[in-house]
Amino acid sequence: MAASMFACNQADKSGGEATETAAATAGKHPVLTLKEETTYDFGKAKEGDIVEKSFAFQNTGESPLIISNITASCGCTTPEWPKEPIAPGAESNIMVRFNTTGKPGQQNKTVTITANTEPSVTELHIKGVVEGK
Repeated sequence: MAASMFACNQADKSGGEATETAAATAGKHPVLTLKEETTYDFGKAKEGDIVEKSFAFQNTGESPLIISNITASCGCTTPEWPKEPIAPGAESNIMVRFNTTGKPGQQNKTVTITANTEPSVTELHIKGVVEGK
């Protein structure tokens, strides 16, 4: 392993084949491929409802996909995701729940996924209108 790292460093210094080496390994990353749009429009919901959306995805890359963290734009939105690595070719889901209590009006919530992909961040969105009580 140290020898190949040295070879890459040598290529970088000489201006030689470092770009080709990077291109050859670029396809080895896991790839989070969503099965549908990244934005879910729930239309209208009554205040107090829980809006749920399951975002299906597949790892279309060549190495295991690991989701290290998912954060939501506010505490009213709760994501659930697989904690185990997703093998190449395997499918899974990210469940997002939005609690509409105290949230009347137009809503646009963002869920940020951090994984060992390139790029490392993917965003999901839930939007719609919450009708007040």
